Amino acid sequence: MLEVAELRVGYGDATAIWDVSLRVGDNDLASIDGPNGAGKTTLINAIAGLLPIRGGSIRFGGRDLSRLAAHEFCRHGIAIVPEGRRLFTGMSVEENLEIGCYVPEARAVRGESLERVYAIFPILRERRRQMAGALSGGMQQMLAIGRALMARPRLLLLDEPSLGLAPAIVDQVFEVVVEIHREGVAVLLVEQNVGKALEIASRAYVLEEGRIISEGAPADLLRQPHIQEAYLGLRGPEPG
Repeated sequence: MLEVAELRVGYGDATAIWDVSLRVGDNDLASIDGPNGAGKTTLINAIAGLLPIRGGSIRFGGRDLSRLAAHEFCRHGIAIVPEGRRLFTGMSVEENLEIGCYVPEARAVRGESLERVYAIFPILRERRRQMAGALSGGMQQMLAIGRALMARPRLLLLDEPSLGLAPAIVDQVFEVVVEIHREGVAVLLVEQNVGKALEIASRAYVLEEGRIISEGAPADLLRQPHIQEAYLGLRGPEPG
């Protein structure tokens, strides 16, 4: 489905992403993990079409998207839940959801999509007339995910969905991500909480200083001493 090859992205004279390659298949729930400043948000924004690329390619469903405008990415089936949610706080819950289905193909099934979102997040139905800015952080994250689902994506990009949330709410959000994936939506998750991301991912990429340093099945990555120590706070036995 998604094929990123030797992607290079930067700001001004500085390169932030160096020759990154990754794949997300139709049935994948993949994660990009790494520390603050690794370039995770830059990478996922480039994949969403929000940043221009300097080299490499982004292909989705066999089509090269590398030079398309950002709204064309959405038309081809990619939706993003950005870091910080970026809701229209002075608009109601339902108005924010409506914004997600501006693409004609999504607009045509607006009612069905709205019911789907409300089935996943019943609290949003209850609060549908409430201003988005009055919601708790957890409910705002649910709304941001719901807005992306209104676009009827084939690939959902999630940037730091656990950021600033209480642990119990983080668990709920990740449960929802798994449910969405089970319904047939491929997911690419950017997450600083490596342990949580690896619990649900089928494949993972570790990004450091703009480069992929490791990739593979989560179980294999968890056996790597560097991953255990740097991201999970685990230390191997001291040498004798």
